[in-house]
Amino acid sequence: MTAPVFVVDRLDGIGPEFVLDGPEGRHAVSVKRLRPGEDVVLTDGHGRWTEGVVKTAEGKDRLVVMDLESLHEEPPPAVRITVVQALPKGDRGELAVETMTEVGVDAIVPWAASRCITQWKGDRGLKALGKWRATAREAGKQSRRVRFPEVADAATTKQVAELLAEADLAAVLHESGDEPLATVDLPAEGRIVLVVGPEGGVSPEELALFGDAGARAFRLGRTVLRTSTAGTAAAALLLGRTGRWS
Repeated sequence: MTAPVFVVDRLDGIGPEFVLDGPEGRHAVSVKRLRPGEDVVLTDGHGRWTEGVVKTAEGKDRLVVMDLESLHEEPPPAVRITVVQALPKGDRGELAVETMTEVGVDAIVPWAASRCITQWKGDRGLKALGKWRATAREAGKQSRRVRFPEVADAATTKQVAELLAEADLAAVLHESGDEPLATVDLPAEGRIVLVVGPEGGVSPEELALFGDAGARAFRLGRTVLRTSTAGTAAAALLLGRTGRWS
């Protein structure tokens, strides 16, 4: 799929022509500068999509799309990858979400680990969560996905442990791991949950709680990656092994 992707709220009952306006129309006309005859993809971000051809570009924020195909649906992957991402400092959280979305992660769970310097509280936390979700949406469009990753509400350590207990493979990136992530046996279907700690690392208490929930510690390699890049690197490794990059 090479045509640019735009998000629409609803695809049900869409006719042979569709008017893309508002922020998406503005992006198509004023930023992408699409012209008649170019292909576009419209998606709801949940796996449903249709493809059409630009009929006209009107003003600065109105694109008329014609020759729309019937609706298609991309099925959920057999193996879903969820990354529990400890809250990084500054804008590194958005960087992590952006790159994880681009490589194909299915869900992202912000985690308020005990060693996180950043803490999401009150309106500030809601604003930060909104930025993560907006980043996932924009990165999903940029990477031409039609099924965007879910960005969950911020989780406590106890909630992360509950998530790990339900996983088909529960993994924590940690230097104490005896086995490299590259050699772990992967499930043929189900959910992989991968925990990425903060810059200060996963605490011994958190590691013990996650172990009680069935998680195992794995090392990613000989070098130490920042928390904002470790999840992307680990997810790419697993996605390649599940066949989703073939």
